[in-house]
Amino acid sequence: MLVSLGSSCVGAQYLEPPAVTQVPSLTRFNRIVVKVGSSLLVDSSRGSVKQSWLEALVADVAALHQRGANVLVVSSGAIALGRTVAGLKGVLKLEDSQASAAVGQIALASEWSQALRKHSIVAGQVLLTLQDTEERRRYLNARATLGRLMAMRAVPIINENDTVATTEIRYGDNDRLAARVATMASADLLILLSDVAGLYDAPPSHHAHARLLSVVERVTPEIEAMAGGAASELSRGGMRTKIEAARMATAAGAHMVIADGRVDHPIARVAGGGRCTWFLTASNPMAARKIWIGGSLELKGAVFVDAGAAAALARGKSLLPAGVTRVDGVFSRGDCVAIRDERGAEIGRGLIAYDALHAERIRGRKSRDIAHILGTAGRAEMIHRDDMALTDR
Repeated sequence: MLVSLGSSCVGAQYLEPPAVTQVPSLTRFNRIVVKVGSSLLVDSSRGSVKQSWLEALVADVAALHQRGANVLVVSSGAIALGRTVAGLKGVLKLEDSQASAAVGQIALASEWSQALRKHSIVAGQVLLTLQDTEERRRYLNARATLGRLMAMRAVPIINENDTVATTEIRYGDNDRLAARVATMASADLLILLSDVAGLYDAPPSHHAHARLLSVVERVTPEIEAMAGGAASELSRGGMRTKIEAARMATAAGAHMVIADGRVDHPIARVAGGGRCTWFLTASNPMAARKIWIGGSLELKGAVFVDAGAAAALARGKSLLPAGVTRVDGVFSRGDCVAIRDERGAEIGRGLIAYDALHAERIRGRKSRDIAHILGTAGRAEMIHRDDMALTDR
């Protein structure tokens, strides 16, 4: 494992000086998730948004957007804003938190929308629950919505739906939610804006000589220990969830950055080489997704394709209903199925866009006939190329 420090190392046995890993440039990333916490966005003393800070951050987002990148924002702040409007103080009961979220989410979305509108960018509000990323059918629906918003060049403003979330069914923090969103959206970079500059080799509040790590190539038990264990009296709360987010994001093929969000233009500061911690991955979102599809999912059925469809798949095309000759098995939309050629040999696997009954009805038919056959408009592809992993042959 290689860990690079922003300055000279001081006796940590798992560090290997003097090697330094080159950090990537922000210009190489095309799909970026930015996570913003309540403490950065909301002035707790006034219960209102920090307007100048938000405008500076949105200017950074607009710059990324202008160069062609897709940007998704995971933003906290609904409860913090809503409780002020509702006049609620102290520790909130569950129902008060949910009511505060309902009131504050409108204000939060409005603030983001107005700030982005100044740069001629449309905002789209997306509220997620834990089930939306853990249940496959809902996951696919949410993924499709995010994809459509990005195709429209809108910036999704995403938050946990705290109006219905409970302690038992919630992410619990927006670091992990942001990592799930990055995975869902096939993002290649996740930026966690925080109230610290990055990951230190020891808690800086207790160790005057703690050093900031500039690069982490792999999340190891040693790295997790730096964030403090769950039972440690020196644990730094939010840093543990950020390390969990790093593990999730890098496994899905996305690099991750922890950066100080307390400054104006925090993303521009990272782009300019400002102090932060990069968590690197050797993979990319598409490769990680295809590995997951190809080897990690239980097959629920199979679709057989003709020679023309098999050739099209080999050229990187999606599987259309017209090329399907036979459907086997009982499966639901979003299940993983085998793709077999005319001889029955498996040529790939994919997440199918239709359940078995509907797939049987539209097999061999043109995509334009789907609405007439099923009585409702459906996906043109039976299996999209992004949801497919072909067998090496």
